Amino acid sequence: MIFITAKFRVRPEHADRWPEISAAFTEATRAEPGCLWFDWSRSVDDPTEYVLVEAFRDEEAGAAHVRSQHFRDAQRTLPPHLAETPRIVNTTLQQEDWSLLAEMAVQDGG
Repeated sequence: MIFITAKFRVRPEHADRWPEISAAFTEATRAEPGCLWFDWSRSVDDPTEYVLVEAFRDEEAGAAHVRSQHFRDAQRTLPPHLAETPRIVNTTLQQEDWSLLAEMAVQDGG
């Protein structure tokens, strides 16, 4: 799978609305057949920073995402709301889903 984490620093005046601003891109990406997940989180330390964790089935699915019309639309519509160019980590992993964090295993009953 292609595993990507990206940090988006949003202009302060747009930070509270970022989920709404990115909604069409998020929904369209999640609907792609090769998208495994596409999840946004907001930093607890910096309210203008959003972290995107996304995964695609394989290189073909990742390439289809970048070639999609909604990706091209996002390239045009999202940057005006950003304070800086997003930072990204992109890697290929030999797995298809999240692994369990055994060091913090939850026993029956929580």
